[in-house]
Amino acid sequence: MAGKQKRPGARGKTHLPEKSCARCGRPFKWRRKWADVWDDVRYCSDRCKRSRD
Repeated sequence: MAGKQKRPGARGKTHLPEKSCARCGRPFKWRRKWADVWDDVRYCSDRCKRSRD
């Protein structure tokens, strides 16, 4: 059984911008839902957002 074949010209997620979470320090990558507010995103998850110090 062969692995999945990618579309020609398709890129992986390695080219996406990355930030570190202000709470836990974990790196996280850009998501489409954050496209309009990427400059304001500080936390990797809702859990980190709720437990901010």
